[in-house]
Amino acid sequence: MDEPTRWQRRQLLAAALTIGLPRLAFAQDFPMRPIRIVVPFAPGGGNDVFARHLAASMTDVLKQQVIVENRAGAGGTIGSDLVAKAKPDGYTLLLGHTGTLAINPSLYPRLPYDAKNAFVAVGPLASAPLVRVRTLGCERRSRTT
Repeated sequence: MDEPTRWQRRQLLAAALTIGLPRLAFAQDFPMRPIRIVVPFAPGGGNDVFARHLAASMTDVLKQQVIVENRAGAGGTIGSDLVAKAKPDGYTLLLGHTGTLAINPSLYPRLPYDAKNAFVAVGPLASAPLVRVRTLGCERRSRTT
C-alpha cells in the first residue's frame, strides 16, 4: 500500500484534532474508554483503509485506543443502523458518506434508521473525485448520436 500523501496526512490530522477539540471545552476527560469507528462496508476497501489511518491518528492525538469495526451489508445499512441505535455518548462514530446518508434514504423508504435525525456531523474527512471513462478503442460518440 502506498504511503498517504502530504495532503492526506494533513486531512487525517485535522480530523483527529477536530474530534479531540471537545476535550478543551469540557472539565471532564474525554475519552475515558476506547472509541469505535464503524465502517459499514467490508474490510480491505478504501473506506476501511481510510478509517484505519484515521483511527491511528486519533489514537496518537487522543491518547486513547480507537478501533475500527467493519459492519458490512445492505449497502451500508447494517453498520449505519448500528451507530444510529448506539448510546449517544461520542464513543461510537460512523464513517458515513453520500451512499449511507443520502442515497440509501432516497432509495429505501423503510430504512431502520432516520438518516436526517440519527446522526450529528463531526466534520468532513475527505473528498474523492469522480471520473467518467470508456473502454480503450471504443468509438467516441457525441450526445446527439
